Amino acid sequence: MRDTAKRLMDFAEARMREAGYHGFSFRDIGAEAGITSASVHHHFPTKAAMVAAIVQRHNARFAASVAPRPGETGREVIEAYRLAFRDALHSTGGMCLAGMLGAESGGLPPLLHDEVEQFFHDCIEDLARRIGGDDPRSRAFAIMALLEGGLILAQVYKDAAAFDHATADLSNL
Repeated sequence: MRDTAKRLMDFAEARMREAGYHGFSFRDIGAEAGITSASVHHHFPTKAAMVAAIVQRHNARFAASVAPRPGETGREVIEAYRLAFRDALHSTGGMCLAGMLGAESGGLPPLLHDEVEQFFHDCIEDLARRIGGDDPRSRAFAIMALLEGGLILAQVYKDAAAFDHATADLSNL
């Protein structure tokens, strides 16, 4: 991927983590990058195409951050997910990209809805497969809900410690 396209994606991702899909335009991103909106269109024909590329990049990064480790326990898997969300909060200062877009899923183009749904599907299936115990799929749903909810609380309180409070007993699920 070319440097300009990557920079445009970085700017757009930061905006989406703050204000969602409808919180930016190509004109905004172009201005931030010091180029025209027509130049943004040179790299991405549509906003949906740009955001799909950003979501795919996010999903791949997240999957790598929670990749299975030899001999891991269910608690270690849950902690890996918690730390991945926490690290994202601390590095971006904002919401999980998939969580932010998930809240808007009814107003997203179908391609983007499908990409966001795929993120949650992959996480839930991965968690369920790796955590074991009774009814792992239901537990995986609860874990993802708690992680995303913890991020919302951190945003509302403008305090990352709210995430830690919300997820402190996560491994007991």
